[in-house]
Amino acid sequence: MSGIRYLTAKLAQEIDEELMSLAGAFSLDQLMELAGLSCAQALAKVYKSETHKNVLVCCGPGNQGGDGLVAARHLAMFGYEPTVYMPKLGSKDIYKRLQKQCDNMEIKTLPHDVSALESALPNTHVILDAIFGFSFRGPVRPPFDQVIQLIQGSHKPIVSVDIPSGWDVENGASAGGPVIMPDVLVSLTAPKEGARNFKGRHFLGGRFIPRALAKKFELNLPDYPGIDQVTELTPHGSV
Repeated sequence: MSGIRYLTAKLAQEIDEELMSLAGAFSLDQLMELAGLSCAQALAKVYKSETHKNVLVCCGPGNQGGDGLVAARHLAMFGYEPTVYMPKLGSKDIYKRLQKQCDNMEIKTLPHDVSALESALPNTHVILDAIFGFSFRGPVRPPFDQVIQLIQGSHKPIVSVDIPSGWDVENGASAGGPVIMPDVLVSLTAPKEGARNFKGRHFLGGRFIPRALAKKFELNLPDYPGIDQVTELTPHGSV
């Protein structure tokens, strides 16, 4: 999509702050809900539940992980059988509530140890990577380094949320250390600078952006088709 603005980490943070300011009037809960719904919908567009029913949702302890927990809940509603894996629990109240919502949907949560992830991978059809977001700064520390290596080495299809885990937000996969190289990327609000050379299927989620804010930050966002929460930025292809 020519003309769309790619965001630095600083600019992405500014937009989030404006969305949650008195002027933007969004709550963090709302933004996570809409982001997670977008990610679930993008995954469902590429990987149908008939062939990719078992989705392993890997969540970090921050807001990115919160998006993943929301996505897991929606995927269950869509007819998938998600399993949640969290190497480290998020400490915020919102994270705990999102986890409880998954429990209420009878979505299985794996133990935190890496061996649980290793055991789950053979029966997984597709992985949703919601470990690190645009605020990530390397290096990748334990246990996340081993988690990323296992996910990448599984040879399972991977859908990454906003920025693939381990990537530098501005420089992409050149940060050094373990990285995830997904088949599908779901950018949120607007794509990040590090995703300019992403080669897989690339979706945009963030239909909640007010027109005035999009104009202020010169985002040049594309139209969303119909009632979809995502739009594809790359020519239609197969994964």
